[in-house]
Amino acid sequence: MSKLLLYSGDIPLRFVRPELHSEEVLVDETLQIPAIDMRKLMVDDDDDDDEMGKLHLACKEWGFFQLINHGVVEAVVEKMKADVQEFFKLPLEKKNAYAKQPNAMDGYGQNLVVSEDQKLDWADMLFLQTLPTPERKRRFWPEEPTSFRETLDKYSSELVKVLNCLLKLMAKNLVVNPEQFTNMFEDVRQTVTINYYPPCVQTSKVIGLTPHSDFGGLTLLVQVNEVQGLQIKRNGKWIPIRPLPGAFIVNIGDIIEIMSNGEYKSIEHRVVVNPEKERITIATFHLPSAWTIVGPLPELIKENGIAIYKSVSREEYFKFVLSKKYEGKSRIDLMKLKN
Repeated sequence: MSKLLLYSGDIPLRFVRPELHSEEVLVDETLQIPAIDMRKLMVDDDDDDDEMGKLHLACKEWGFFQLINHGVVEAVVEKMKADVQEFFKLPLEKKNAYAKQPNAMDGYGQNLVVSEDQKLDWADMLFLQTLPTPERKRRFWPEEPTSFRETLDKYSSELVKVLNCLLKLMAKNLVVNPEQFTNMFEDVRQTVTINYYPPCVQTSKVIGLTPHSDFGGLTLLVQVNEVQGLQIKRNGKWIPIRPLPGAFIVNIGDIIEIMSNGEYKSIEHRVVVNPEKERITIATFHLPSAWTIVGPLPELIKENGIAIYKSVSREEYFKFVLSKKYEGKSRIDLMKLKN
């Protein structure tokens, strides 16, 4: 889509969304999401307490943080980035060999198209379920470059390790049983979305990714190239995020907000496009095990006896969010109880 639309300047109506650019974007470069050092979190000393406090604050007040010294070998991340870039360099007909099927999630194409009149994001994506392993739809896993499948397999395994570490640390901060918390993600449903945002000279008319909060548990994002575009909403204004070299950008999803009974917050975010350069990212999402009840943890409603959110099975929750409009925090708002 990108070259034709970029140079003709003729943007199809389904992509035109100027109303999304009406809100203020802060230009204060000193205002950034917290950076959390995983290495410090894993050391048992006073610095550990300080870093745990920073993590708790990041989850409560920001819903986003940058995770440095996360323990994933640099070569694994860099190989994933390289293979992703090679995939998007393929001719369109080769990429279309992995095209999404109607009403399906896996494959190459657009994000969550549910109707003919739906407004579209200025982006192409490759969506792949990576875990549980038996549920992988391998026909959508690219065979070019030839190393792609093996690379993604290694990358997937490494990110689960990071996920489990973060869940245990968050559980400690929430004063709930860490094993109980991590057990809910024991048979984690992990999906990887590789996003390609083409440049567009008319940036004020299109959006790379519709404002939304993630409906899963935790999301780990890696920026493939140096082009910025991610913005988070804070106090009604958009804050551009500057990725730190080698960091994962981690954000709280709606499920963690629900499980924490609102103590941790999922945050609305979006992607704007660059007028001259493409942007590529790898987002890895994590849903709890199929048997999990998505609802406030009992320990977190004991104090006042008030649950803010409904409790439903994971599959009920999954069907619910996919049937609702992908916009803002509208989906989690519908999960709130009327106390």
